[in-house]
Amino acid sequence: MLIAQISDMHVTAEGTLLYKRLDTAGYLERAVAHILGLDVRPDIVIATGDLVDGGKPEEYARLRRLLAPLPMPVYLIPGNHDARDPLRAAFPDHAYLPKEGFLQYVIEDHPLRLIGLDTLVPGKPYGELCEERLGWLDARLGERADVPTLLFLHHPPFDCGIDAFDHAKLNKGEPSFADLVRRHGNVERVLCGHVHRPIQRRWAGTLASIASSTAHQATLDLQAGAPLSMMMEPPAMALHYWKSDGLVTHVSYIGPYDGPTPFRAV
Repeated sequence: MLIAQISDMHVTAEGTLLYKRLDTAGYLERAVAHILGLDVRPDIVIATGDLVDGGKPEEYARLRRLLAPLPMPVYLIPGNHDARDPLRAAFPDHAYLPKEGFLQYVIEDHPLRLIGLDTLVPGKPYGELCEERLGWLDARLGERADVPTLLFLHHPPFDCGIDAFDHAKLNKGEPSFADLVRRHGNVERVLCGHVHRPIQRRWAGTLASIASSTAHQATLDLQAGAPLSMMMEPPAMALHYWKSDGLVTHVSYIGPYDGPTPFRAV
């Protein structure tokens, strides 16, 4: 099973650019073409939040058009730039999305069990898993304790060293979330977005990772108090390859690069 993880697309309305300079929709269009052109086509696509930039219906309508060429299932969760009801309204055929309340769900159709989590706090950059959301997750993990499970959410539950994001991570519910994941012991991986960089960390007895953005990346500045800034480093996505003995992750860069050409012995 091959999973493509795209994240932080920040799609804006037709005729607009993010920050008046970034064609995030164009970047997503290239990401979709990249997925379709892979030698091994992914079985599913997971989009880990900040799907659009302002949570507006016209942005979600554009997002839907951009994702339409993908023939495989696409699973969406909200980020801090998203809004639940406009997202729901734009994708009525995505039957896995709950009709009301938090956008959390379980997908049982694949060799690896998938659970999407909703960490959105409207109007805030940080994320939260409240008692209701954590209680729901606790019940879902307990239903099939012997099945390897992949959790995906927007806000990472750990510090990454970039100050601005460490103040806007999963700030509420993280200790309980970690205890829950550690106690159940069936979580193969925790996939996140939000930071616009490829990052990995051992966390709560499993591995947690963050995917790059399909558009702009956050500046890798580990100085204390560094201001938030972006770099036009190559857009990328994560490819997670599942076999019965575990999950292997690759970073797949999106762009017109030379190759492939054979290695030659020196």
